[in-house]
Amino acid sequence: MEPQKLRVKLGELASTSISGNDISSSCLYVSALAVLHAGQYAWISLLIVGVVLFLFRKIYGEVVGALPMNGGAYNALLNTTSKGMASLAASLTLLSYMATAVISANEAMAYLGTLVPQLPIILATIGLLAIFMGLVIIGIGESSKVAIAIFIFHLSSLILLSSFAGMYLFEHGLKVFTDNNALPVKHGALPMALFFGFSAAMLGISGFESSANFVEEQKKGVFPKTLRNMWIVVTIFNPLIAFLALAVLPISEIEHNREALLSIMGNQAGGPWLSTLVSVDAVLVLSGAVLTSFVGVSGLVERITLDRILPPFLLKRNKKGSTYRIAIVFFLLCVSILLITEGNLEALAGVYTIAFLSVMALFGIGNILLKVRRKNLPRPERSGWLSLLIAIAAVIVALAGNIILNPDYLAVFMEYFIPTIALVMVMLNRTALLKLLLRLIRYFLDPINRFLVRSYKGINQTINRINDQEFVYFTKKDDVALLNKVLLYIRNNEHTRKLKIVSVFPEGEQATKSFVSDLDVLDREYPEIKIEYIQLHGKFTPQLIKKLSAEWNIPINFMFIGSPSDKFPYPLQELGGVRLII
Repeated sequence: MEPQKLRVKLGELASTSISGNDISSSCLYVSALAVLHAGQYAWISLLIVGVVLFLFRKIYGEVVGALPMNGGAYNALLNTTSKGMASLAASLTLLSYMATAVISANEAMAYLGTLVPQLPIILATIGLLAIFMGLVIIGIGESSKVAIAIFIFHLSSLILLSSFAGMYLFEHGLKVFTDNNALPVKHGALPMALFFGFSAAMLGISGFESSANFVEEQKKGVFPKTLRNMWIVVTIFNPLIAFLALAVLPISEIEHNREALLSIMGNQAGGPWLSTLVSVDAVLVLSGAVLTSFVGVSGLVERITLDRILPPFLLKRNKKGSTYRIAIVFFLLCVSILLITEGNLEALAGVYTIAFLSVMALFGIGNILLKVRRKNLPRPERSGWLSLLIAIAAVIVALAGNIILNPDYLAVFMEYFIPTIALVMVMLNRTALLKLLLRLIRYFLDPINRFLVRSYKGINQTINRINDQEFVYFTKKDDVALLNKVLLYIRNNEHTRKLKIVSVFPEGEQATKSFVSDLDVLDREYPEIKIEYIQLHGKFTPQLIKKLSAEWNIPINFMFIGSPSDKFPYPLQELGGVRLII
């Protein structure tokens, strides 16, 4: 792995813009979706979504505040449960980003096609994906400037559209809105209309998780501000656009023009020039959502690759400090899916819906595990138990509603999810699979020729190289039962045969003889892991961790600690990526 360069730290506006372009682009389609399923009560469904998102502000704030590292739901579960469970969250997040990038790029070029006749949509979509791959490779600082410009233009366009729709309402009165409210309630009853409208409207908060996947690139204290800013934008504009649409256009016209609702609203309220402006804004902000996908997936993949879930070749950096191979592989995956679907992306919308809502639910579960298993870990804010359970329940309700509305989406989702999780499971269990392959070679093929013997030796060497990675656990307690849990975790989750157990004592102090003797017993209990006990004198500090990492050539993310109490003098992020396992 290349040595990591000093990263650009993003401020509030840049961070909000990168994640906000994704979530704020939802108003281009979510108002029409809500009207389709909730009719005249769509704006109420969207307000309920705003309430749910308010609850998730605290959830994300607590989890990421306690564990301020890239990875989102993956990072939350990695530090509170098993690596396999965390990998499930990572797989779902990757699918969500992949679907977001392809759908947003394709929709952006479809909007552009209304302004540029004869535009080859598929080629233009590939070109747009390539542009943002290039921006991410150049560096996050440069790409954030593009995100800021897009975000400001988008908010300005929404304010302008809302103002003209408001003036139209003032001039023409509430006749259209009254006529819409006189129509029969969707699904036969108000509760059902709100249920299905809420389920569809939850897509309006897709992208809320993006900020958590590049939190390490943000300045201190910026992350909770991005959550607040995204919540404000969604809670104001999504219900407002739905309300104004119902006041300007009949429901039948909204449903007929749901793919370009805002453009039709602009034409009705202000004329062709406003319609054109909204279309240009749609192209830009959907393009910004593509950028969000590239930035978010880079942070996530970098994190899970450091944890040896994906191949290490992805971590190579260019002169700008960017992990360019991640961006290139993500671009190729997006293009392949685009070509396979031939631009018909309704199926991917199902993948997007289920993956995104599942990630939200897993983040809530990660918060529960954080409260139960890491209750002493310092954090800047805490979510209440009642609000946490309500938020998780709301996401599960929305997930169920979407599956009921579109049952075919679940089958399509599994077609993409199974290969993704299968690849991750292969990486997590690669030594066991290599050993199985060794047995097969030995049993069937070893006697045949020397080439197979060389293959046997090569695989054996690969297993040894993987298992030669040494791990470190820092402990300050003479607690053998606790160390037994540590060894069980490492045996079940990591590929290694070597573990350094390190205690840092003040000058003049040392471990008890009984503790050292008990460690010898543990060493015999786990013959597959060679335990080395090291006593150091001094203070346990971030500088000591970095010094030992360099001296022993062990990456910091392969160093573990137990959950620190609120008296621990250092924020977790200052420890450089040390993992919590107990």
